[in-house]
Amino acid sequence: QVQLVESGGGLVQPGGSLRLSCAASGSIFSIYAMGWYRQAPGNQRELVATTSRSGNTNYADSVKGRFTISRDNAKNTVYLQMNSLKPEDTAVYYCLAGVETTAWADVQNYWGQGTQVTVSS
Repeated sequence: QVQLVESGGGLVQPGGSLRLSCAASGSIFSIYAMGWYRQAPGNQRELVATTSRSGNTNYADSVKGRFTISRDNAKNTVYLQMNSLKPEDTAVYYCLAGVETTAWADVQNYWGQGTQVTVSS
C-alpha cells in the first residue's frame, strides 16, 4: 500500500557529507511524523532525527549540530543532510513515516528498506 524508497547512501571519508532522501508513495492520504533511524552491526536500531508535519524537529544528541532533517510535504519526501561524518556514523539508515491511507484510517508506521552509510578512510 505504502512504499518508502531511500537513496543517497554510500562510502564517504571522515569529515565528509552525504544527503539521504526518502520518498513515500502509494495509498497516502496524509503523512504525519517522518524520521530517520540507523542500525549498526550488533546494535539496536536507534533514532537519528524526526520531523513533524509542521516542521518541528528532534535529534539524537550524537548528531546534533551535524545532521539536519527536512521534508517536502508536496513531494512526500524527507531528507537527512549529514555533515562532519564520523566513523561511528556508519550504519544502515532507515526512513520511517506515519501515514494515514484514508481520511478515516488510523496512522500506521511504514519503514523503508534501508540505505548503507559507511564512513571510512
